[in-house]
Amino acid sequence: MWTITALCVCASALLQGAAEPALPTPDQAAWQDMELGMFIHIAPNTWQDAEGDQRNTPLDKINPTALDTEQWAQVAESMGAKYIVFVAKHVGGFCMWQTDTTDYGIKNTPWKDGKGDVLAELSASCKKRGIKLGVYLCPRDDAHHVGDSGRCQDPAQQEKYDAIYRQQLTEVLGRYGEMAEVWFDGSTIVEVGDILKQYAPHAAIFQGKYASIRWVGNEDGKAPYPAWNAVSQKAAQTGGATAKDGDPDGEVWLPNECDARMRQDWFWNSKNAKTLKSVDQLMDMYYGSIGHGAVLILNAAPDTSGRIPEADVQRAAEFGAEVQRRFGRSIAETQGSGESVRLELGGVKRIDHIVAMEDILKGERIREYVIEGRTGGVWSKLCEGTAVGHKKIDRIKPVEVDAVRLRVTKSADSPILRKLAVYCADIKAN
Repeated sequence: MWTITALCVCASALLQGAAEPALPTPDQAAWQDMELGMFIHIAPNTWQDAEGDQRNTPLDKINPTALDTEQWAQVAESMGAKYIVFVAKHVGGFCMWQTDTTDYGIKNTPWKDGKGDVLAELSASCKKRGIKLGVYLCPRDDAHHVGDSGRCQDPAQQEKYDAIYRQQLTEVLGRYGEMAEVWFDGSTIVEVGDILKQYAPHAAIFQGKYASIRWVGNEDGKAPYPAWNAVSQKAAQTGGATAKDGDPDGEVWLPNECDARMRQDWFWNSKNAKTLKSVDQLMDMYYGSIGHGAVLILNAAPDTSGRIPEADVQRAAEFGAEVQRRFGRSIAETQGSGESVRLELGGVKRIDHIVAMEDILKGERIREYVIEGRTGGVWSKLCEGTAVGHKKIDRIKPVEVDAVRLRVTKSADSPILRKLAVYCADIKAN
């Protein structure tokens, strides 16, 4: 509830009649703090030079003899990813772990004489490096002739598949340690709430009736601005809300995740090497996702050997290094609350980036702000915006100032800044 003190501090900027802001759970806030994750896609598609599993590859041809989850985890670490979401089962239905539910899986390939378990190996590699693990388990399953969201053609088939899918979910969540994220791509009509509660109570849930995060609405690695963290109760109940449903006065906290690819495809194929994105393109994604308060999950695809191609390995490391070059160390930073937060720089400094973060555990309170710089005792506007939320990165024309202040001109409650920081990356502002 608002206190009398809070109302007095920010009375002139408060929105009249605004409801109390939605709040994240501690698990949602911790998920947002990770900011960057990595997807891994490998399936029969990889051997077919196709995005969709044609289910025409003999299983004895699937033998990724050099598969190396240590390499995968190292790639994630090099680009600064704090979690990996592994595609354990894509729409084709091929299972990358030792499942008891189907013969269409890694257990019926020559890899490790049918005894290999990719999810188990990746879990161990992530644990070794302190990287969180998540799992993508597609409700659609072409091998079982099941449509989007796990929908079957008749009640008898639905009952049978519900049992299969629930067992698959129990296997991947119950055998491989704590999961940070669970992807129900396209949502799911199969009831899974009891399984999630038992095996993944702290995981971020992507789509479905138990969703705690939402798809941004594109596969470009970018969120619109503003990308408000909250949505209405009605939008949340659909299980498929996107960034377009963002509502600063919404009742439900449902932050955005931006999924994107390092190449033009989710799966490796022999023709897409030239589509590997440049560092500049990846940084553009970074600004458009993390810089807009969302989380970015960037795909890396192993080839038929089971290793991520060397060019992709190098690009991931270059991307991580560039993020660190620009944002690894601030010139100065502070925190504060109220209508105005000032950051003294200890002398005249050249800056070209300003990062603001709200204390989202208290809600997303800022609705409009302006950032000003001080030169020769005079304040002038550097930039302005609406949403801050978890993070807002403002790129500005390089300027020399001795102080910066963020003034909130409209808010839903007394603003609380977790961080206000300035940087100089010596790049041109857009």
